[in-house]
Amino acid sequence: MELLLICRDALENSIIGNLLVALEEKKAGADVGILFTQEALASLAGQSLDWSPLFRDRDTRAKIAKNAKSMGIPLAHAKDARQTDTYQLLKAAKEAGVNLMACPAWTALLGIQERLPGELTKVDSAATLKCLKEAKRVIGTF
Repeated sequence: MELLLICRDALENSIIGNLLVALEEKKAGADVGILFTQEALASLAGQSLDWSPLFRDRDTRAKIAKNAKSMGIPLAHAKDARQTDTYQLLKAAKEAGVNLMACPAWTALLGIQERLPGELTKVDSAATLKCLKEAKRVIGTF
């Protein structure tokens, strides 16, 4: 793998940012993956997503959804285009060939094995460590 991103925050803007970087790298021909861990993993398994303080107001979130749509980024919610739907972007990343992985340790610690979205690959600890070791670049933190 050329690039492995580690996404740990349950901030919608953080998850979106990681997915967008991964998609751009994939478009450029890179083998790229995202390892979702901690709060990001819990949020994707059904906990609520939050926004960074500067993005929490409705007008800013509506602007993000609108601009994403005009940029061709599948982020606007199907029922209300003023809202975002991160799961659409997650699906687009999976379809593009981005390797989306669930951290096995945090999956087990949180007991969320059955609630993970289908786009995430369940990997074991050995595969996770191999991926971390062999990736040419790793960006993010646990």
